[in-house]
Amino acid sequence: MKKELFLSVIFNAIITIPGFAQQKKSISDTISIDEVIITGSKTSVNRNNVPLTVSVVSKEKIENSSESALLPVLTEQVPGLFVTERGITGFGVSTGSSGQISLRGIGGSPNTQVLILLNGNPQFMGIMGHPLPDAYEASDVEKVEVIRGPASTLYGTNAMGGVINIITKEQKEDGFKANARVMYGSYNTQKYMVNGGFRKDRFNVFASFNHDQTDGHRDSSDFKINNGYLRTGYDLNSHLNINADFSLAEFDATDPGPEYSKAGYTIDITRGMGAIALDNKYDKTNGSLRFFYNFGEHNITDGFHSRDKNYGIVLYQAFNPFKGNTVTAGIDYKQYGGIAENIMAMNGRGMVFSDTTVKEMAGYVYIQQELFTKLVLNTGFRLEHNSVFGYEPVPTAGLAYNLASTTTIKASVAKGFRSPTIRELYMWSPANDELKPERMMNYEIGVLQKLSDNKLSLELTLFRANGDNLIKTVTGTNGTKYQNTGEFTNTGIEFACSYRPIDKLTLNANYSYISMKEHIIASPEQQMFISGTYKWNKLAINLSMQHIHNLYTQITPKEEKVNYTLLNSRISYLINKYVDLFVKGENLTDKKYYINYAYPMPGIIVFGGINLHL
Repeated sequence: MKKELFLSVIFNAIITIPGFAQQKKSISDTISIDEVIITGSKTSVNRNNVPLTVSVVSKEKIENSSESALLPVLTEQVPGLFVTERGITGFGVSTGSSGQISLRGIGGSPNTQVLILLNGNPQFMGIMGHPLPDAYEASDVEKVEVIRGPASTLYGTNAMGGVINIITKEQKEDGFKANARVMYGSYNTQKYMVNGGFRKDRFNVFASFNHDQTDGHRDSSDFKINNGYLRTGYDLNSHLNINADFSLAEFDATDPGPEYSKAGYTIDITRGMGAIALDNKYDKTNGSLRFFYNFGEHNITDGFHSRDKNYGIVLYQAFNPFKGNTVTAGIDYKQYGGIAENIMAMNGRGMVFSDTTVKEMAGYVYIQQELFTKLVLNTGFRLEHNSVFGYEPVPTAGLAYNLASTTTIKASVAKGFRSPTIRELYMWSPANDELKPERMMNYEIGVLQKLSDNKLSLELTLFRANGDNLIKTVTGTNGTKYQNTGEFTNTGIEFACSYRPIDKLTLNANYSYISMKEHIIASPEQQMFISGTYKWNKLAINLSMQHIHNLYTQITPKEEKVNYTLLNSRISYLINKYVDLFVKGENLTDKKYYINYAYPMPGIIVFGGINLHL
């Protein structure tokens, strides 16, 4: 009863706010500018005009975390999103891996239901169908836009649960800028970063390099990674821009194994990505033509070896045929697959599990219409063809109503889907080549509200997701196989708040509650994050708390769930405009907890570091 009463109080408080929203804008509006996003419609648009629920994580929040890996930052900043971890740094792959992503209780192991994009280009391993979390570095990122809910109409398969679009940095001002960071902390953990950008006239370039290594908090939990990124662009004229980016990551890790058991396998992984884009922008039309290519090679000491690729073309154009109307039309094509084998099987002769390629092609249209200056209607439709499963229709519709200059109400209904991966279709004993795509329908309504001359921002969202045709492991007379037998109903509430009562103090909080008809691993029932930052002259102090309730670490043969609360802090001091020092502590109360079943997380961790700016 306490939980239901708490949620009721929050909801009733928020829905009565519009009555106070008739305040006139003041000079302090500059403190909170309406965010412009691209992920919700593929073209730049005010966040308030998109019916989808979109969280934006700024560069400032990412940099102030002093994290090298990006995804742990998103767990704290985005309500309803959770990413599993297994130690100080490094996610790994195979047995004992982490980096599983769930959004609103939707996610897989490995994750194939939340799509990661890099500058709008899909990122996932061609064979297994999941992204590699170790490949995404915080130092490369300008901002992250997260669609909380299905976005398959715009982005196709794997966007069933939502989309994480990582938008990387580019040099926007003439001249040269550079940054560097050195960190050292518990368990001989070392993190090094250097990045820089240059712009002259029409040409710009940005590059970064990261190196992380740790001995780990358990035996055989060491990790090492090198990650490089390059982005360059050239303005052909005032309307056309050509840009390209490339990243390469190489990492080694060991699975420490469940506690009280022997260590698992060691991995050696190389992941790379390249893309080139031609963007155009005119008075009444804008769009992009892109080619992307992802590749990787995985080696595990049990003999597993794979080479995979995922490449394709993204083409879209937005038109403004008349006032208040935008029509976006696009075509997507991608081809993914590769070879997976065990080079130690058959007495060293080797065994190929799969050598397969899947093709997908889709066309879509998305229409936005503004009416009476306050109401924005959105509708879209996608028709996708998969070389294995045939056609998949994907509709969506929604509205955004700007009740006042500081109040927006949103509502949407959208279909999401996920095509089975090559692993599920053809690899190892549970594989089933007769699988069909998973599907879900999502319904949501939300309110965005600003108060106190825009110093206070509030967001409340209610949603219900119904899924069927889910792929599950079923044991029958013919053995164990993947089957389309699963269903789920997830109902939840998400709340986010940002408050700046005085210039020196910033407060942020978010909370999510998910009622899941069927529990899944790595999706907490409740999660809450509260953070406060106080700046005084050259000193900045941050204190944050994360609470996780009813996180299931195991479903079968016995359900196991955990609750934990973590207290973290960071203190920084600006020596001058070129140098600042910082120290940060995690899990300051030395809480004993688990995220992956039987993989204990570290206790108190302390880091110190220095940032350099040129």
